[in-house]
Amino acid sequence: AGLAPVARDSGMRSPPRRIAGGRPVIRSLLYLAGLQASRRDPAFAAFRARLEAAGKRPKQAIIAVARKLLTVLNAMLRDAKDYATANP
Repeated sequence: AGLAPVARDSGMRSPPRRIAGGRPVIRSLLYLAGLQASRRDPAFAAFRARLEAAGKRPKQAIIAVARKLLTVLNAMLRDAKDYATANP
């Protein structure tokens, strides 16, 4: 889906990781879904708040939520179960 951080290190140079690869349309949809999940679902909102409190920038936290959402969606498909909101 293109949400994994890609290292572009060279020697001693280690810039911040960027997301790359995958399909841009899927990545955009997952970003928007992560944004809404972090606003409306208590578990994802708590995850985003914890990341931002630890110093992550807002967009980095939303991408992390999108990756977590993708993991949850894959597990739902694997187990053939509906989503149930976790209590924070």
